[in-house]
Amino acid sequence: MKSLLAVRHVHFEHLGALEPLLLEAGYTVRYVEAWAANWATLQQPDLLVLLGGPLSVNDEADYPFLLPELSLVKAQLDAGLPVLGLCLGAQLIARALGNRVYPMGHTEVGWGALEATAEGAAHPLRHLLQSGLPVMHFHGETFDLPTGARLLASTELCQHQAFALGARVLGLQFHPEATAEQLESWWVGHTGELRALGRNISELRAQSYQLAPRLLAPLRAFLSEWLAAL
Repeated sequence: MKSLLAVRHVHFEHLGALEPLLLEAGYTVRYVEAWAANWATLQQPDLLVLLGGPLSVNDEADYPFLLPELSLVKAQLDAGLPVLGLCLGAQLIARALGNRVYPMGHTEVGWGALEATAEGAAHPLRHLLQSGLPVMHFHGETFDLPTGARLLASTELCQHQAFALGARVLGLQFHPEATAEQLESWWVGHTGELRALGRNISELRAQSYQLAPRLLAPLRAFLSEWLAAL
């Protein structure tokens, strides 16, 4: 069995639709809660997955665990071991490699399709980059692209939506893991932010039950191909 360590920052942002696919692929899944982790004792896994969360990678004064977490990410990268970053996780990869993470000046929240670059069209991620296939976005920050990274996808509101470093490192600013059922807890956990943005939660919920199931087959195709390349 291959080991997978998923770093979780808030309890309701978990592996979601990815988890059963990873189990099928032969990974043993272990979660570690970022705020409670004993970072010094963590072994480098066969695959490190960095999950999302509402904090910024620049908030280390308020959330001191970010510094040892970044050290873990850097050690995994330096060892040439696979890393998958989702939203905050992609920003952690960028920051661990010495790049800026900063506010976009606006937010990107809700369902919207991605636009593939030429590199993205040739990458396993292409399955999620089909024209007219919406994915979930929930962020207000972006990052400078790491040196040597290939940009895979963009949106009108955020240029750096997905990047790859070689075959083993993948940063996704969007949320391919989100199921409609999982998002029910997001609408509660992020209610203050959503109301401040003037977002209609009932509308987001209805869209999620309509659109999230469409991602399941492309997600399986993407993950199977990406894991095979590791």
